[in-house]
Amino acid sequence: MARQARAAVCRSWDEPIGVEQIEVESPRRDEVMIKLHACGVCHSDLSAATGVIPFPPPLVVGHEGAGEVVEVGEGVSEYAVGDRVVTSFVTMCGRCRQCQRGHPVRCETSGKALLSLPDGTVRTRDQDGNDLNVFSGCGVMAEYATLHVNNLVKLDADVPMERAALVGCAVITGVGAVFNTARLEPGSTAVVFGVGGVGLNVIQGCRIAGAHQVIAVDMAADKLELAKQFGATHTLEVADDIVKQVRKLSGGGVDYAFECVGRGAVVKQAYGCLGKGGTAVVVGVAPPDDKTTLTTLSLPADEKTLTGSWLGSARPRWDFPRLFSLYEAGELRLGELITQTYRIDQAPAAFAEMAEGRSAARGVIVFD
Repeated sequence: MARQARAAVCRSWDEPIGVEQIEVESPRRDEVMIKLHACGVCHSDLSAATGVIPFPPPLVVGHEGAGEVVEVGEGVSEYAVGDRVVTSFVTMCGRCRQCQRGHPVRCETSGKALLSLPDGTVRTRDQDGNDLNVFSGCGVMAEYATLHVNNLVKLDADVPMERAALVGCAVITGVGAVFNTARLEPGSTAVVFGVGGVGLNVIQGCRIAGAHQVIAVDMAADKLELAKQFGATHTLEVADDIVKQVRKLSGGGVDYAFECVGRGAVVKQAYGCLGKGGTAVVVGVAPPDDKTTLTTLSLPADEKTLTGSWLGSARPRWDFPRLFSLYEAGELRLGELITQTYRIDQAPAAFAEMAEGRSAARGVIVFD
């Protein structure tokens, strides 16, 4: 049956996100409905709401969620009512060429589910019966959501929902960039540009992987102080000579550089911090027209690598449980990432505070 739910909805790129009463339709074949317990407030949702990520409104935002299955559709065997789940904004069909090669974040189905479920339809309507798009097949900043089973990972670990939700985006994006994309070697040196929710997870990923030196770079002193709690050994405030500072501090250049800002100019700085044989990983999502320039000769001459990382190059159904195991072992910090919790009707304030830079790490919507 269809359910009424309060949800955070973008109606226009020129207007703040609002909270509306929407209708969520029951699941169809290979789908489940979940009752959300928590949803992270991610900068990607803000980018979608402002048009930086050009997802057309009306759009139900939210892609970093955790909840409980309340209905299952036809053909669903791997989930049952009562199961606890975490959402993945990357669809994982398991059948396409990229999934078969072990790269589900590159799933060819995902491109068809940026605004809808994989079949091109939605289960969300406004009070006038009009369709509402959903962020990357999820739209989970709502009390209820219907998703395809390929966008879910079962949560078997005993982790509080508001912490588990963060693994669906911020944590796997950051830690995965270290573990899966860079494959950081113990004893290495690293620099992280941008110490927000993702950057903090890159830092703790470097710590867990055994980095000898982790340099955090940001404009905000409070974020740099927080970075120390997650494993930064050194902190630097943004300056014109930041590349020179990092190279001096690291003894000639770092082994790994992570760009978590989403700006071409910062990508250039991160790349410039590398020593010979170093790897720069671009994690931040820049606007479509953003560009960068690099000295091409340094790629072959110094054997440097420049690469990107999408959702931490994750295999969600393998990596999410691994991260929860690290949490239960006391290695991965989740609770410390949460700087503020909100009710769903406070979602507009949560986005306003994030836009103003007042959220050092992660705000989380906690549902009743």
